[in-house]
Amino acid sequence: MIIDFKLKSTVRIILLFFFTVLNTEVDAHIKNEYSADIIIYGGTSAAVTAAVQSIRMGKSVILVSPDIHLGGLSSSGLGFTDTGDKTVIGGLARDFYHQIYLHYQSDSAWKWQKKEDYGNKGQGTSAIDGNERTMWIFEPHVAEEIFENFITNNNIKVYRDEWLDRENGVKLNNGKIISIRTLSGKVFHGSVFIDATYEGDLMAASGVSYHVGREGNDVYNEQWNGVQTGVFQHQHYFRTNIDPYKVPGDKSSGLLAGISPYPSGRKGEGDNRLQAYCFRMCLSNNPDNRVPFPKPAGYDPNQYELLIRVFQSGWNELFNKFDPIPNRKTDTNNHGPFSTDYIGMNYEYPESSYEKRKEIIKQHEVYQKGLMYFMANDSRVPVDLQRQLNEWGLAKDEFIDNGNWPYQLYIREARRMVSDYVMTEHEVLSKREVPKPIGMGSYSLDSHNTQRYITPEGNVQNEGDIGVSAPKPYSISYDAIIPKKGEVKNLLVPVCLSSSHIAYGSVRMEPVFMILGQSAATAAAIAIDDAQDVQEINYQKLQQALLSQKQLLVLPE
Repeated sequence: MIIDFKLKSTVRIILLFFFTVLNTEVDAHIKNEYSADIIIYGGTSAAVTAAVQSIRMGKSVILVSPDIHLGGLSSSGLGFTDTGDKTVIGGLARDFYHQIYLHYQSDSAWKWQKKEDYGNKGQGTSAIDGNERTMWIFEPHVAEEIFENFITNNNIKVYRDEWLDRENGVKLNNGKIISIRTLSGKVFHGSVFIDATYEGDLMAASGVSYHVGREGNDVYNEQWNGVQTGVFQHQHYFRTNIDPYKVPGDKSSGLLAGISPYPSGRKGEGDNRLQAYCFRMCLSNNPDNRVPFPKPAGYDPNQYELLIRVFQSGWNELFNKFDPIPNRKTDTNNHGPFSTDYIGMNYEYPESSYEKRKEIIKQHEVYQKGLMYFMANDSRVPVDLQRQLNEWGLAKDEFIDNGNWPYQLYIREARRMVSDYVMTEHEVLSKREVPKPIGMGSYSLDSHNTQRYITPEGNVQNEGDIGVSAPKPYSISYDAIIPKKGEVKNLLVPVCLSSSHIAYGSVRMEPVFMILGQSAATAAAIAIDDAQDVQEINYQKLQQALLSQKQLLVLPE
């Protein structure tokens, strides 16, 4: 009987404890309050790798995503990966491309095309690397599936369609973020926070220093920053003299759509302009998997008058950026002097309200859908080009819940943090040593056009497109993903990191974002374990952890 009494008492205690914990969790959910060691804000590829690495470091994590579909551009059309030198892509980023490889080893993955008919073209590399068991080119839905597998396999809590209250949603105490609140009223408490958005919204709302636009060359003693009139690269400029006015030669008739009436600015000076955004369309030329280019609401053929003049000038390179991905599809990017980039229409985006951003995104969608419809249907488009274009359409089996249109606008650049250390062209061009490396980049200094203006001679021209090769892969510093000392002590920023405009043109590649997301989560875990600010953690400890994760930090001697 004594034994039974003790057993019953033990059972009562266990049940009491269980119901106490359960009620506590229920109360917390009723109050819309949630807690984890690490809170990640964003739905990008960097956000996913950061979440996975948080779990691997033994930390609890919550991913708070404004996006419903995870993966950012990597799962929203950018399937023709900007690899640069793929040998310096390690860790979870390389594992992602290994998972892509495994997917396409299956015959069932090749629904619309035989594997042997695909070819093996990648950007500066083979699409499929059998020796390394990686694949760098892929369909959007495949990438999203792999990101979702990362989430599921690691039991990561994700709250989707949750938008940070940018006005009053960040609670700070003694220089540390205590919690963030979303517009739905949910509150997320954490020890360390990671801003993995393309816009840097959490960073900005926390009071961290940042910059929008191009710095003048004199700020960091650079050559390729600021206004770059007279620099013509990538064939994204007008090669012949083209009149900018509605009635050629008549200024009083007004400018054609898309041409700025303002001066370009002096070469090398800073401004608030941003490199252009676009959607990376996934097209198909398989009749059974092709949707004709739709005519968008608000379609205005006058938006494309300048394109007709480009065609009349002899330009015929329309299909040069229909980059092939598996199953007879493309990653279609901007190409030429007048294309999918909506030049000059994104300057307000980084600092705008969510409502205004939605308007800007919709304007880009209408412009780009209208462009494709215009080229496919307007009688003034050269017949041979139009005939070829109408062999293509939106891929029917991609973005099926969004009218086959990509989920994510390509935010090539928005806010950039300004920390005690700023990455510049000097680091990218290997003219300067990089302290505390946490990953590597290798892509060229790459910026799309920022404005379309009238030259002193009275012709239309584009400005801002830069492409300067990095001589070799370069390291990225830990100091570039942490705020200044004296600012926020428990925030890491792996996407909108501390970088000049032109250096960001190289850093801003999806594999690099994955690398930096993983490194940020590793640093966050060390900061928690050692009860230190992110600015004060032991770099040697971070370095050893990253090397054990097969991250590449420096070029081997």
